[in-house]
Amino acid sequence: MSAAPSYAQDGTMAHLPPLIDCHVHFREPGLEHKGDIASESTAAYYGGISAACDMPNTAPPTQSIAALADKVARATATAHADCRLFFFFGATAEEHLKELEELWTNPTHADLKQHCCGLKLYLDNSTGNMKSSVAVTEKAFELCGRLQIVLVAHCEQSQINDAAAAQHPYDGPASHSLRRPAESEAASVQEAIAFARQHRTPLHLAHVSTAQSLDAVRETRLADPTLPLTCEVTPHHLFLTTEDYSCCGARVKVNPPVRLPQHHEALWAGLLDGTVDCVGTDHAPHTLDEKNTAGQPPSGMPAIEVVVPLLLTVVAGRWPHPTAPRPTALVEAAQRGRTLRMEDIVRVLHTNPNRIFHLGEPSAPHRSFDLSCAWTVVGTELHSKCRWTPYEGWQLLGRAVSH
Repeated sequence: MSAAPSYAQDGTMAHLPPLIDCHVHFREPGLEHKGDIASESTAAYYGGISAACDMPNTAPPTQSIAALADKVARATATAHADCRLFFFFGATAEEHLKELEELWTNPTHADLKQHCCGLKLYLDNSTGNMKSSVAVTEKAFELCGRLQIVLVAHCEQSQINDAAAAQHPYDGPASHSLRRPAESEAASVQEAIAFARQHRTPLHLAHVSTAQSLDAVRETRLADPTLPLTCEVTPHHLFLTTEDYSCCGARVKVNPPVRLPQHHEALWAGLLDGTVDCVGTDHAPHTLDEKNTAGQPPSGMPAIEVVVPLLLTVVAGRWPHPTAPRPTALVEAAQRGRTLRMEDIVRVLHTNPNRIFHLGEPSAPHRSFDLSCAWTVVGTELHSKCRWTPYEGWQLLGRAVSH
C-alpha cells in the first residue's frame, strides 16, 4: 500500500481518505430479517464508511470456498456502489482450514482470495455458535503463521465464562457482564498471544474491552517487537459502560459485554497512546423484537452509521454521552495538550486497517464530512434494516456528505 494519505480541511468541511470498518456483521446469507448486504452497506455509506470487513457467522457460515464465492457474488449484485466489502473466513473443523489453505495457495482462486481479509476464530461461543476447539485453534494458528494469514480472535475463555454463568444466573441484561467477566477475555488474550508467538502468526485481537488486554498487548510488543500483534476497540466499549444497562437494557447487550467504567477509561488511554490500532464497530443488527424478548436476547448492536460522527464529536471537544461524564483519560490527556485528532480517525479507520488486512487502497474517493452539522441520533432515521440504535437521542457533531 502507499503511504498514508493526509486529510484535508476546508473551513467546516473535512475530506478524509476511504474509511474502513474492519469488523461488521451484515447478516447475509441466512439472517436477512436482521440486515442484509444492501441495507447495511447503505448504512455504511451514509456513515462515511467506504469499505467493510464482514464476519463469517452467517447461515451457512463462511467456512468454504463456495460459501465465500457466494458472499462475493451477493455483494457484487447488491452492495452500495460506494462501499466495498471484504470477507473473513471461519473455521470450526479441520476441513475448513484445508479450504482456507486451498484458497490461499491455489492460483486458480487468486481473484476470490483478494476478497478474503483473513481467518476469524471464536475462542468462545457468540452469535452463530462458532466456537473453535483447542485442537482446531492450534492448527489454525499454525496454518496462519505458515502462510502469514491474519488471524482475528474473539477472545473469551469458556471455562471462566461457564463458571461465572453458573454463579450468576441470567436475570436481565445487566447480569450479562457478570456472566462473561473481564478475566475471561484477559485469560483468552494471553492464550492467543502465546499461540501467536509459538507460530509467528499475525494476530489481531477483535473488540478488546479490558484494561488487562491492552496491558498484554503493550507487554508483548515490548518483549517481542517483531510479532505482528494488533488490536481493535469498538465504539460501544468506548462510549458505553455497565451503567448504561439502566437506560438501554438489552440494546447494549453484546459479546464481550460492556464493562465497568475503569475499563472504558483504559480503552480511551490506549486509543490516544497508539496501543489501539483500529476502531471496528462490530456492527451487529438484530430486530427490536429479538432484543425485547422475555428470555435471553441476542448479543450485538448496530453502529456503522454513527461511529465516525461519534469520533468527530470528540475531536470537536465535546463528549456525546448525554448522562455519563467525559472519561478522565480524555480530560487528563487534554491537560497535557493531547486530544483526539482528525489524524487519529484516519489512523484507526484507514491507515491501520489497510496495513493489517492487506486491503490496498479501497477503490473509493475521499469522503467529505460537514463538521458544523449538529444532529440528533434517531434510530428510525438510520439506514440499517433494524432501525434502532443504542445511541438514541445523542447529540453529535459532524456527518458524512452524501452525493
